[in-house]
Amino acid sequence: MRTLNLGILAHVDAGKTSLTERLLHAAGVIDEIGSVDDGSTQTDSLALERRRGITIKSAVVSFVVGDVAVNLIDTPGHPDFIAEVERVLNVLDGAVLVVSAVEGVQPQTRVLMRTLRRLRIPTLVFVNKIDRRGARDADLLRSMSEKLSPSIVAMGSALALGTARAAFTPHAPDDPGLVTALAELLTGHDDTLLAAYLDDEKALTHERLRRELAAQTGRALVHPVFFGSAITGAGVHALIAGVRELLPAGGGDAAGPVSGTVFKVERGPSGEKIAYVRLFSGTVRLRDRLPFGHHGAGKVTAISVFDHDSDVRSASVSAGRIGRIWGLDDIRIGDRIGEPRATSDDHHFAPPTLETVVVPLDPAARGALHAALARLAEQDPLIDLRQDDVRQELSVSLYGEVQKEVIQATLAEEFGVDVTFRETTTICVERPAGTGEAVEVIAKEPNPFLATVGLRVDPAPVGSGVRFVLEVELGSLPSAFLRAIEETVRETLRQGLRGWQVTDCVVTLTRSGYWARQSHSGGVFDAGMSSTAGDFRHLTPLILMSALRRAGTRVYEPMHRFHLDVPAEAVGVVMPVLAGLRAVPRDSVASDSSYVLEGDLPAAHVHALQRRLPSLTGGEGVLDCAFDHYQEVTGTPPSRPRTDHNPLDRKEYLLHVMRSV
Repeated sequence: MRTLNLGILAHVDAGKTSLTERLLHAAGVIDEIGSVDDGSTQTDSLALERRRGITIKSAVVSFVVGDVAVNLIDTPGHPDFIAEVERVLNVLDGAVLVVSAVEGVQPQTRVLMRTLRRLRIPTLVFVNKIDRRGARDADLLRSMSEKLSPSIVAMGSALALGTARAAFTPHAPDDPGLVTALAELLTGHDDTLLAAYLDDEKALTHERLRRELAAQTGRALVHPVFFGSAITGAGVHALIAGVRELLPAGGGDAAGPVSGTVFKVERGPSGEKIAYVRLFSGTVRLRDRLPFGHHGAGKVTAISVFDHDSDVRSASVSAGRIGRIWGLDDIRIGDRIGEPRATSDDHHFAPPTLETVVVPLDPAARGALHAALARLAEQDPLIDLRQDDVRQELSVSLYGEVQKEVIQATLAEEFGVDVTFRETTTICVERPAGTGEAVEVIAKEPNPFLATVGLRVDPAPVGSGVRFVLEVELGSLPSAFLRAIEETVRETLRQGLRGWQVTDCVVTLTRSGYWARQSHSGGVFDAGMSSTAGDFRHLTPLILMSALRRAGTRVYEPMHRFHLDVPAEAVGVVMPVLAGLRAVPRDSVASDSSYVLEGDLPAAHVHALQRRLPSLTGGEGVLDCAFDHYQEVTGTPPSRPRTDHNPLDRKEYLLHVMRSV
């Protein structure tokens, strides 16, 4: 039986979790369909999810469709929890993107589809809520073609839109409209098919077109669209048939070397770690010694796999499947199991753009707060827990205010720690303004370490992150020393000249040197005359910050693309407020009753606009925002207090090193 690891993605409130419930019911996994409003769904298992009616953590459920075992992964739709979606994307064979027939293409919908296309994840589109008043079909298809992908094709027709009788009728095999639509779409991606079509239109039979549709969908070139309603079940069976026929199942060599990715970590009843692992190659068995991350390893003590409608214990988990693994105590989300994959699992979405200081209401609970936040960071590393030893403060990164509320409730309910927060502030980034270079040579003042390191910092294209490259001969430095330099470079760049993370740069190792292992005449190792990885870890921050200071940096603030729909009579009140919040309008559409405005808004002012909008528009304004890009800060750039020993201050840094060794 083939296994398909399928993700369900959507903008919040598009009906993603309701669709998951309907799919499980249609497959016979559950007898009754749960309700998001009632908090009775299968995948929203956390008490907080049930109470708030939103998905916070990804969840895996399993069912069988014909000869395909589907591991369905329900993901959060709220943009504050996009990190959960990011981790899931690395393990998917295919996806269903849910779009509301009423609200249409929303900001998060565009972000998700853009990412799915970039990662070439085969994707079907399900237009939900066709039974709701205001549901659309033809003009929504045009909108999706413009905003999501031009390579979409409707697989049927929606009937009685906006009523309880709404239904979806798949196109018949001999439907001339479907044949024409498929031929025009598919020939655009295949020259051989185009030549056959031009030679004889009748050569493209329905069977051949369906085979080609499955092939091109599997390569993420085209995206079939289904209409329906998760509440009534309309169109769901057609979608299930499309999942089985059009999406490729997971593969991998079960006899090959072990290679997998951890996309979720949770704690069991006794506090033990449980890692959710998607295996791409090999087989993991009980009592295997399993390497993970950069240097970790652990002995597998238990395994469970998702089989039909349950999570069952197993002696092994093989390529193509998802397993829950016990025994890997130091495992973290994002760790690679066994050999790394040939493809990269880099970040697909922007990192959090907000941060705040978490303050315990009881000062005596500071230790308990740190332990609790460390547990939360296991489940979501992007909260980036930081401790300022000087100010005795704990800071976390955030995507939005809803995430802050969830963290506060989780700390109170699961850990018994009541907290409040300081004012939320914006996280900026630094980028090199030019090129800078620095070097220090072993045994030459003022270098106190037994290491030679030369580094050059160069600007790189926007969005490229940090690259570490070699200009020295490979093999001229022991691999442990080289690894120490690269890891320290990446760690040091977490705080640049103004305290923000430095990104979009290339750091080149231009010079290196070391003293080999030295011994006295009696064969006793002389640590004082032998280079160690510690020498390179201590020297690298000094060299890197010197090079960065010579290059200079510019500070960039996060900008959101906003979509604002307000009553026409409120435009005159809203526009001055937008100007005061430094919003930059880009496009606008006016009608007799409403005014739709799109543009850019600094992330720092999104919450202020959300807070003021109801009073400005009489409660009728609708605002959607999503991160779009970073923009250089004009005037005096903001600085962020550093939370480590600043290598810009050489004397202070060296004193810190001396105290720590």
